[in-house]
Amino acid sequence: MQQAHKRKSIRLKEYNYSQPGEYFVTICTQGHEYTFGKIIDGEMQLSKVGKVVKECWEKIPAHFKNAELDSYIIMPNHLHGIIIICECNSRGEVTSPLHMPMLGQIIAYFKYQSTKLVNEMYGTPGKKCWQRNYYDRIIRNEKELNTIRDYIANNIVTWVPDKENPEEVPIFLKS
Repeated sequence: MQQAHKRKSIRLKEYNYSQPGEYFVTICTQGHEYTFGKIIDGEMQLSKVGKVVKECWEKIPAHFKNAELDSYIIMPNHLHGIIIICECNSRGEVTSPLHMPMLGQIIAYFKYQSTKLVNEMYGTPGKKCWQRNYYDRIIRNEKELNTIRDYIANNIVTWVPDKENPEEVPIFLKS
């Protein structure tokens, strides 16, 4: 009998990802496909899919009352963003640690909602939009937060397309 492949977690061991703090995340498209748009003259031009992703990202705080968004950018095949998990909800009430969302729950919800809407839009049920996982960094201080904000703000300027990926957006995803 063949054993199931056990995937190695890329999360920090023993860290509570529901504790208040700032988290820098990078989420990549399935196969690193260029589905969110193109960079033209130094500006990101979102495709229809990119606009759906933007809308779903911006709705995170509406679904998770203890989550706030900071800087973010949508690139042709990935998204960089800062999510802040805070102790107080939008009305300033302190929330029980038992009801604090984990970073993984927030990302899973975002990926699910955006995938569902894209598949409804194109009639492609079950098509994956995102890679299985995501990358995160726990932001430790104000200096690091500002460095990451600068990285996000300058991401378009430093963009170099992935060499192994096509430069064209798949036909069914063009705006």
